[in-house]
Amino acid sequence: MSGNHLFERLRKKWRFVAIALAAATISFIVGTLMPGNQHLSNNPATVQVQNLSQSLTVNPLAKEVRDDRTALNVDRTIEKLLTVLKSKEKLLTFVPPEQFQGTTVFEGKVKDSDKVIALTVDDGPWPETTEQMLDIFQQNDVKATFFWIGKSIENSPEIARKVVAAGHAIGNHTWHHWYDSMDAATAASEIDRTAQLIYDTTGVKTTFFRPPGGVLNNGLAKYAKDRNYSVVMWSVTSADTDPRAQPSAFVNNVLKGAKPGAIVLMHDGGGDRSRTVKALPEMIAGLKKQGYRFVTVPELLEMQGQSAA
Repeated sequence: MSGNHLFERLRKKWRFVAIALAAATISFIVGTLMPGNQHLSNNPATVQVQNLSQSLTVNPLAKEVRDDRTALNVDRTIEKLLTVLKSKEKLLTFVPPEQFQGTTVFEGKVKDSDKVIALTVDDGPWPETTEQMLDIFQQNDVKATFFWIGKSIENSPEIARKVVAAGHAIGNHTWHHWYDSMDAATAASEIDRTAQLIYDTTGVKTTFFRPPGGVLNNGLAKYAKDRNYSVVMWSVTSADTDPRAQPSAFVNNVLKGAKPGAIVLMHDGGGDRSRTVKALPEMIAGLKKQGYRFVTVPELLEMQGQSAA
């Protein structure tokens, strides 16, 4: 065997090894970024990563790694992979702009001409109700912000994954939804335990927090702000926890209170929220008729931060 022929065989062999290593790296990174997230396989970014991995692993020898362009193609594929992974990580990370970290937010400060509004949904994920709201949001091309309770996630992890896969923003709403005053250790457990379960269940990291009942002086908000959470309140309430009110009242409350930058409170969990589900399509239609478009709380604060720059 000539020296040149041997060198060519070794060159092809090492290219194959490079491809195999790249494929293994993809699998490792995907597993790291998406713990337990095989349920998010319909997410576009996930599909891109899977396709890239497949392109490197399916019959690599049949592709005949035959010339100098192969190494360049591997480099380009890995570069594309890293771009996809960065995009995926961004989709699963909700961090407020620096000026809102450690602060309490009631609404977004935007121009009157920026007719944006943020719908927020508390106390889920919840059987039936959350999925019904997801369908309505999808039909109307609306993205909302869901503030989750740890025990609710524990009871409905599959629904939590559906919310994330649909592209909505996520916030922390404590583990038990307690209102009473608590010491630092209890507040830490309420928030940190929920944050960990959100991550373990969906891969989401979030530093947006809403205190149960909007209580700001029981130790929870202080703990959250000390750890650079943005404590998100609201400027408009649907009042959908009023047991005597009809769905039309929820709609009227929101349409009358709407203004650019408003943060709207409603609920998908904590009990029977069928009235909220019934009110939601009319609420969305009414806001659209007033010229509003819908943003998540992270998007709203990004807009405010950019306008102030």
